[in-house]
Amino acid sequence: MHAQIILFDGFDPLDVVAPYEVLTAGGTASGGAVTVELVSAEGPREVVSGTGGLALRATAALAPDRPGLIVIPGASGRVGDPADAPTDAPADGAGTPGSTGADESIPVLLGRTLNTRLPALLKEAMVHPEVVVAGVCGGSLVLAMAGLLAGRRATTHHMGLDTLDATGVHAVRARVVDDGDLVTGAGVTSGLDLALYLLEREVGPRIAHAVEELFAHERRGTVWRAEGPEPAPF
Repeated sequence: MHAQIILFDGFDPLDVVAPYEVLTAGGTASGGAVTVELVSAEGPREVVSGTGGLALRATAALAPDRPGLIVIPGASGRVGDPADAPTDAPADGAGTPGSTGADESIPVLLGRTLNTRLPALLKEAMVHPEVVVAGVCGGSLVLAMAGLLAGRRATTHHMGLDTLDATGVHAVRARVVDDGDLVTGAGVTSGLDLALYLLEREVGPRIAHAVEELFAHERRGTVWRAEGPEPAPF
């Protein structure tokens, strides 16, 4: 399984680094069955996060038709009203990378991705039969604001669940939500649990358990899946 983890201006470092480390360790534990790279919509470049100017380097352009896993993180910045975020992307998906200001809000940083090529690339990935798209925290909101999650089941940070609902998504209050070729995680640290679950699902529970033990991290919460009887109201 090859994993592409997306960087965009203002990304949250933990949303990127937690899945990166888990999946990389999974590659080691599985004898190379998992490979990981950092990508951006624009191609190789230094990408500045929303946390203290920390930058990571994307080594390739996002390839939406490459079989495997695509992980999109959320943003790091000032907490703001989701209504601050722009909702319309340019028709051609054009856009250029830019810098982030220290006082920019998370909704603005997430919304700014709509003015790049990222939504068009994610749209291609979402319909590819051999691609699983995963969102960590606000990454689900990027997909939702781009109009790619209507009718799907997903989660995000608890402060963004109403925004998911407003975009036609069936928001689920769970740590990790498995909706087939779409797997999403809730708050920032859920990137660890999301990646461990993906290792378990795609490579096997013994590999996932070995990485979980290596990182001294115990996953929490039940992974929501559309299986079993519908629960009655409490």
